[in-house]
Amino acid sequence: MSDTVSPSSPPPNPLRAYAAVTAAYWAFMLSDGALRMLVLLHFNALGFSPVQLAWLFLLYEIAGIVTNLGAGWLAARFGLAATLYGGLALQIGALVALAQLDPAWSIAVSVIFVMAVQGVSGVAKDLAKMSSKSAVKLLAPKEDGGLFRWVAYLTGSKNAVKGAGFFLGAALLGLAGFQVAVWAMAVVLALILAAVVVFLPAGLPGRMKAASAWDGWRSKDARVNRLSLARMFLFGARDVWFVVGIPVYFHAVLSDGTAEGRREAFFLVGGFMALWIIAYGAVQAIAPRLLGGKSQTEAETTRKAILWAGLLVPIPFVLAALAWVSGGPAPWLTATLVVGILLFGFVFAVNSSVHSYLILAFGAAERITRDVGFYYMANAAGRLIGTLLSGLSYQFGGLSLCLATAGLMAFASWLAVRRLATLG
Repeated sequence: MSDTVSPSSPPPNPLRAYAAVTAAYWAFMLSDGALRMLVLLHFNALGFSPVQLAWLFLLYEIAGIVTNLGAGWLAARFGLAATLYGGLALQIGALVALAQLDPAWSIAVSVIFVMAVQGVSGVAKDLAKMSSKSAVKLLAPKEDGGLFRWVAYLTGSKNAVKGAGFFLGAALLGLAGFQVAVWAMAVVLALILAAVVVFLPAGLPGRMKAASAWDGWRSKDARVNRLSLARMFLFGARDVWFVVGIPVYFHAVLSDGTAEGRREAFFLVGGFMALWIIAYGAVQAIAPRLLGGKSQTEAETTRKAILWAGLLVPIPFVLAALAWVSGGPAPWLTATLVVGILLFGFVFAVNSSVHSYLILAFGAAERITRDVGFYYMANAAGRLIGTLLSGLSYQFGGLSLCLATAGLMAFASWLAVRRLATLG
């Protein structure tokens, strides 16, 4: 049997459905950003090493890979609304479980427990992401660049909200402590899930007309596979410095070692990471205008994807060289890193936005949940590789090796995306 999706019967008000899906995705990403910063800063303050911190997030990324292998099929089988609700419910369960963490446990037990909880959160995140992005493909207007605009708004606003979550997580940790913060997020997310169930209009497309057998994990379109490879290396390039390296470096520079100093550093590090994510989201939202507006062809957008991938490559290499020359923390290096990481974020955001458009443009409507699922599996694989390399490179080579590794990943992404020009 074919896995034919039924986009022919969308909700009577696609804009309302898009708004409801976006609101649900916002709520999820707010909690996701807050949880990541809570876990990172809390366990860094407890004395975990960079490698141990990286381990806390590994199962989260592995779960994302596994989830995306089957999430597209689940959405096609049960509908996008079901997978969206499932993602929110699993995130609530992960938060409730994390609140049970006992400070008396050993480091090994704590790491294993948090890894398991983060794994559930990883499943939740990718169910919610796949559902939201696939819904946009089926709801967006077909004319005047509607798909690019709708996916850019969804992705850009999502990242702005996630950035606010980074700051929220750091602020809650400093003001209320770890357990209170986690419980508060679980309660709020439960209320939002209830509201989404009530207000999401009936008829959200995505469910297939007939049951289908599993027919493989890769896309039938070579462009989707090549873009997914580029996406993997792109997000690896970000997470190599984003997950452990830069937050730990900034916390070490800004904290004086006292309890009050650590608390102030929580706010400063969380604030900067939030600013980075919010700015990144804002650039994603305006990327269609930056890339030439709604009149350009798919081939023109592909050429610009190759150009912007190349622009990203030198930034982490320059920062790595400066970190190596400095020989250690220095005020000028910290200031340069802030500017350089913001510049990286700008170019990275344009790359990410054009990828998010191209995967929906390349993906066939009758297989969109499968293609998007495969693409985000590659995305999760990149984050997994970046997370592991973030801890290892920072532990064994410091900030300079961490940033140089990011440069190599960005270079690999550029090599992968270049092939799209010959596959069009």
